[in-house]
Amino acid sequence: MGDDLGDEWWKHDDGSEGEKKTVQEEHSTGETKRTKPAKRKRVAEKTVKAKKKTDSQTKDQESEKPKKKRNKKKTITDVLATSAPKPGCPSDLQDLVAQYFSDKRSVIERDELQLQNSCFLSSNDLTHSLSSYLKQVCPKWAKIQKQHTDKSSVVVLIVCSSAVRTIELIKLLTAFKGKAKVVKLFAKHIKIEEQVKLLQKGVTHIGVGTPGRIGALIDREGLTLQALRYVILDWNWRDRKLRRMIDISEVKGDLMKLLDSGILTTCKEDKVKIGLF
Repeated sequence: MGDDLGDEWWKHDDGSEGEKKTVQEEHSTGETKRTKPAKRKRVAEKTVKAKKKTDSQTKDQESEKPKKKRNKKKTITDVLATSAPKPGCPSDLQDLVAQYFSDKRSVIERDELQLQNSCFLSSNDLTHSLSSYLKQVCPKWAKIQKQHTDKSSVVVLIVCSSAVRTIELIKLLTAFKGKAKVVKLFAKHIKIEEQVKLLQKGVTHIGVGTPGRIGALIDREGLTLQALRYVILDWNWRDRKLRRMIDISEVKGDLMKLLDSGILTTCKEDKVKIGLF
């Protein structure tokens, strides 16, 4: 019995030692495996620090380099500060029409838009008021206004950039208009239906307004070109930002559409004259 117990005890003891060794070996290999990522982290931190140093060095080098100055676009204010404003002339309008329709019409159609010098009145040389200018280009106004009897049409059409400017121009007409009736043709606070009824109601001699609303009235046949003889463009006036009516893209587009709505055709037929005030 003792031998048997001894033999079994010896075998059992030897097996436990083997298991301990394998556990210790596994534990040691696990520790070595765990220690490896730590080394990799240290290497990664070193590379990140090196990159930061190189990035900072390149930034310092870039900051030391002289920065290139950007060429600023000249504004209207800058141009007028160095040169006096020039009065508009017929060629200015001709060039504007040609430029605007250059990508919208064919070569033949663009040629048809060109006007002869005889289609233009003398331009304002920046010394005239509106009344004195109209007296110069329309010396027989008293007779013309008496002969005008057509409704829904005007003899003189003054085109400007805004409603506020329209009111200013109407006040400047006092010395010229005499007994002539003047109508405001702009969109601000006035419905187009009201303006159509007003034009149909009685005889109107002078219309002052914006190209957008005037063009809309012509499209609706609320305003006709039947009695029209003079188109005066408020060409040289500048707003607070020193912009002319042709310097405002929306107004310029409306003006080109207005001229193309039949005014240029009547000019070529020698029925209407254009003046640049």
